[in-house]
Amino acid sequence: MVINIIKNNLSRSMGNYLQVASRLRYSTEMSPAYKTLAISTPKPFVYMVKLNRPEKLNALNPTMWREFKECFEELAFNPDCRVIILSAAGKAFCSGIDLQGMMEIGQNLAQHEDIARKCRVLEPKIKNYQDSLTAIEKCPKPVIAAVHGACIGAGVDIISTTDIRYASSNAYFQIKEVDIGMAADVGTLQRFPKIVGSDSLVRELVYTARKYPAAEALESGFISRILDNEESLLNKAIEIAENIASKSPVAVQGSKISMVYSRDHSVQEGLDHIAMHNKAMLQSEDFLNAAMAQAVKGDPPIFSKL
Repeated sequence: MVINIIKNNLSRSMGNYLQVASRLRYSTEMSPAYKTLAISTPKPFVYMVKLNRPEKLNALNPTMWREFKECFEELAFNPDCRVIILSAAGKAFCSGIDLQGMMEIGQNLAQHEDIARKCRVLEPKIKNYQDSLTAIEKCPKPVIAAVHGACIGAGVDIISTTDIRYASSNAYFQIKEVDIGMAADVGTLQRFPKIVGSDSLVRELVYTARKYPAAEALESGFISRILDNEESLLNKAIEIAENIASKSPVAVQGSKISMVYSRDHSVQEGLDHIAMHNKAMLQSEDFLNAAMAQAVKGDPPIFSKL
């Protein structure tokens, strides 16, 4: 009886997959929906989000801040998306905040003399910027950062929210904020120390704003691969993304949710959290399909959309 149930589930999943395949269109055309981001689908269920202000070295202006949040919140619920590659157009991944875009904030501050009222102007702006990048971390789909060239300031904030970080050999990172008289306030100081194993190195990079080349970033665990050039970097990111996309989206997304939660909680709280999650998810057809495929050593299972 159990085998019959599993076979029925497999049949239903295959039917769902065929419907998916007939509707999906894979292209590398830029999405017209965003002004500062280019969206493409290089492989089934793999979306590429590309920072697309190459003339400004992908500096973040107010539009890009807003579009990051909109894009990743949309992809979080897009059933055609299982993995996201975050890359960039042009010579650099990201040169940081577009300081020209900060002029509006400066004008608003100039309207007030009292520090409390100036703070009321700044706080929601900072919170909005934080929320824009936290949307990447909150998105249940794994995000692979593919970094080439310079990744400075807000660029480090961005990739610190991602799940997997690859870089080309010419990449370098720089926590630049102290050089413009401020402490980083959009996530680097909170996330970067939990990624890199050396507290001493983290503080050195934060306090000095020196360049942190790809080879050193690999050695200290901030990135996990170095590729020779941008082409091989994107090819490897797509290869890994395609592999992840072939897995159960229930399992992959549940794993990301649990790891992000557990990073910020005790071991026991993390265990309680995944127990609560899995008492429902172990009843999913994905578990039956994957377990059956492993048991009979047959073809890899095909998973329906989530």
